[in-house]
Amino acid sequence: MQTTTKRDLCEKIARRTNNTHMIVKKTIQMFLDEIISELAQGNRIELRDFGVFEIRQRAARKARNPRTGEVAFVPSKNVVVFKVGKLMREKVGNATKTPTQPSQGT
Repeated sequence: MQTTTKRDLCEKIARRTNNTHMIVKKTIQMFLDEIISELAQGNRIELRDFGVFEIRQRAARKARNPRTGEVAFVPSKNVVVFKVGKLMREKVGNATKTPTQPSQGT
């Protein structure tokens, strides 16, 4: 498996759209900033075929420090959850896995 960074995505999109890397980078960052802003306001973001981002609240709970065994209170908090859309589920589910290292014949 290989990690793709925002920079890698910007370069691919810049080549495909004949835009400069800087324009694509700013556009992607504005898009991501808008997603964060909408989620911070408690809004749900639905991107058809891609997926849905929404905020859920995790309940407060008691936890235990594994080192000392001491009980600690963990307050409730908001977390972002992502539900995969239909097209992504189909494409990723049908993707063939490529081995990370080629097999060596003996």
